[in-house]
Amino acid sequence: MKAIQYQNFGASDVIAFSEVAQPEIKTQDDILIQVKAASINPLDLKIRMGYMQQIYPIQLPFIPGLDAAGIVVAVGDKVQNFKVGDEVMAVTMANAYAEFVVVHRQFVSHKPSNLSFEKAASLAVNIGTAENILFTEGKLEKGQKVFIQGAAGAVGATMVQLAKNQGLYVYATASGKGVEMVKELGADEVFDYKTTDIIAQNIEVDLVADCAGGQSQAQLFELLKKGGKLLSIAGMPSPELAQQHGVEARFVSANLMAKNLENGLQLVKEGKIKPVVTKTFPLEAAAQAQDFLAAGGVNGKVVLTVN
Repeated sequence: MKAIQYQNFGASDVIAFSEVAQPEIKTQDDILIQVKAASINPLDLKIRMGYMQQIYPIQLPFIPGLDAAGIVVAVGDKVQNFKVGDEVMAVTMANAYAEFVVVHRQFVSHKPSNLSFEKAASLAVNIGTAENILFTEGKLEKGQKVFIQGAAGAVGATMVQLAKNQGLYVYATASGKGVEMVKELGADEVFDYKTTDIIAQNIEVDLVADCAGGQSQAQLFELLKKGGKLLSIAGMPSPELAQQHGVEARFVSANLMAKNLENGLQLVKEGKIKPVVTKTFPLEAAAQAQDFLAAGGVNGKVVLTVN
C-alpha cells in the first residue's frame, strides 16, 4: 500500500511517499480500515521534528497520523458492533497517513451519516480533547464560564461549540478572519488577541482552556477566579504562577476511547457541532499540508484525502 513515512527527524523534506506492506489484523479486537481521509494535528509536526521522543518515542521510518475516517474491510473475531462495509472514524495514534490502518475496536466509532469522510477524519482528536478539558478535567457545569485561548484552531473551534451546547458562557480569542468564524460558532464574546488588552476586559472565569500556548499564557492566570483552573494543551503552565493566583494549572491530553466521544458525536449527528475543515490535500502532498499548518493562521483542521 501507499503511505507517508518520516525517514528521519527534521523539516518536511524528511517526509516520503512510500510503498509499504499492508497491515493485518493481529488480535481478535482489531479492525482493518481502508482510509479515506486522515487529519493533520500539530503533534504530527512535533513528532517529525523529534521534539516528542521522551514522551512519545518512535522508531524510524514512521507512519504518522492520529485520526482517520474510512471503510471497514475486516474485523477480528471479538468485534461485534462493526462489520465489513461500515463507514467509521478512528483514533489511530499513528499510521493514519496510509491507505489502510489497523485499530483496536475501543478507538473506532461509526461515522455520522451527515458527515463526509474528510470532516469525520477531522473530529475524533478534537472532540476527545475538548470533552476532557471542559468536563472530565474541568468539571464545568451549566452556567459556568470558560475562556478559550486560540478558539479558531481545530480543538478550540470544537470546544466552543461543545461548551455552548452544554450551557456554558464562552469567552474566546482569535485573530483576523478567525474572530468572525468563532462568533458564528456561538461564542458569547470574542476578542482579537492581536489588538485587544484581554486583562482590561475585567473577565473572571471558572476555567481557562489554553489551546495556543506561548508567552501570552502568563496573563491568562489573571482571568481566573480563586480556585479556578488553567488547563493547557499547548505546553506546561507555570506552577509558580498557579500558586501565586490560588488556582490549579496543568497540561492535559485527550481521552480518545470511542465511549468518551459519544456525547460530542451525538451533537454532530444533530447538527449542533460542525467540523471546520480549512483545506484538504491528497495523501502524497503530506509535506505541503504540514508546511501549510506550520505557517500558522490556520482556522480549523487540515485534512489529507486518500484515493
